[in-house]
Amino acid sequence: MSSVEQRREAYLAFLRSKMPRAEEVGFEPPSPPHESLMGHQVDMATWACRGGRRAVFASFGLGKTRVHIQIAKWVVQHTQGRFLIICPLGVRQEFTLNDGPAMGAVIRFVRTNAEVAEHPQGQIFITNYESVRDGKIDVTQFDGAGLDESSVLRSFGSKTYQTFLSLFKSVRYRFVFTATPSPNRYKELIHYAGFLGVMDTGEALTRFFQRDSSQANNLTLYPHMERVFWHWMHSWACFVQRPSDLGWPDEGYALPEMKVHWHRVDVNHREAWQQVDSWGQRQLLRDDAQGLRESAQAKRESIVARVARAKELMQQNTIVDVDDVRHWIIWHDLEDERREIEKQVPDAVTVYGSQELDLREDRIMGFARGEFPILATKPVIAGSGCNFQRHCADAIFIGVGYKFNDFIQAIHRIYRFQQTRVVNIHIIHLASEDAIVAELQAKWRCHDELMVRMTEILRENSLSAI
Repeated sequence: MSSVEQRREAYLAFLRSKMPRAEEVGFEPPSPPHESLMGHQVDMATWACRGGRRAVFASFGLGKTRVHIQIAKWVVQHTQGRFLIICPLGVRQEFTLNDGPAMGAVIRFVRTNAEVAEHPQGQIFITNYESVRDGKIDVTQFDGAGLDESSVLRSFGSKTYQTFLSLFKSVRYRFVFTATPSPNRYKELIHYAGFLGVMDTGEALTRFFQRDSSQANNLTLYPHMERVFWHWMHSWACFVQRPSDLGWPDEGYALPEMKVHWHRVDVNHREAWQQVDSWGQRQLLRDDAQGLRESAQAKRESIVARVARAKELMQQNTIVDVDDVRHWIIWHDLEDERREIEKQVPDAVTVYGSQELDLREDRIMGFARGEFPILATKPVIAGSGCNFQRHCADAIFIGVGYKFNDFIQAIHRIYRFQQTRVVNIHIIHLASEDAIVAELQAKWRCHDELMVRMTEILRENSLSAI
């Protein structure tokens, strides 16, 4: 090699050293993967195990739960210690009753440190986010931890998110799993990098993002750093939409058609004549996007009409399913909405927060098994991690809001791989909420664009950090 070539290679090596890339702090899998895992699941689990601190952003129904369990088994074998799975309320049964036993894994549900202490090392435990947030579980006693449906952390607010960042710093192996990593803005992705210890969130913000002069508190990617940002993401996060993204056949992973139906309910615009905006101007038409108070008031006033519209939709669509009963899930946000559903739709089985946890999970699992045809609950209770696609293909949202993550997660309880029927999503909203609907649709497009971008990089580079 000539001196010119040597200098060129040295300079290229220098440039590569400046490129941000996640370190590998993991280990080789100490045993073969469970025989039930499919090829793409083995690839994701092996890649995450070698990285040690990785994010699995795989689409709904691709088997994140089994990937999570396999990683947990490997960490326990490697460390002879404990692994903690943190999940939303109503999701533990997927680990403890379904996928765990199917993979020969005993996963123990715990709420407190005392319950953890009852069992020796070399165990896999599972708890809810609330137990960690409220200090009932000390995460420093675990050698590995995984956040299931980690995007729900956003529902607890930024303070809890920052708390999690510091709490888990002493946990050697850390993983996150979700199909909706960035429901609102790309900059939210750096929170996962901070939790995993890939890069400090402040450093990532400074390195990759610039302030938007046209909108306060809005950050956008530097144009010249965009490609570097996405390839840095690829070094610690895998975005998988289908098995073929990793070179495996898509057989059995074809999604059916999804039809989205928007139902606009009229409002009395005369009520707006008494409203005054922040500039002191009286309103001609109701616009419930102008403030939370106005939106909440409109929600309360229209509960009866919106639930009646949901009941009408179910009565209009009475074609029987393959199991002779059409199954519905009704998503709502308010307790008053739940009570009105119980009044107008007495056949609905409701799940709500003040119920005993075991009763809630029994009802959720019963609906998943097809034991009754109508379930009514909130996305924050059953909108993440639950699998309803085996018997249900129809959902009704009796209202809209700004929480896109809860919305998209709830949709994919039925629109996911292994769904065999056309999925119908009915969204009821008020005529005064058109701006809220537009914002929700914009976030949906942003989510789809992110997944397409990262899938292209994955197909180009496979699961490689280079």
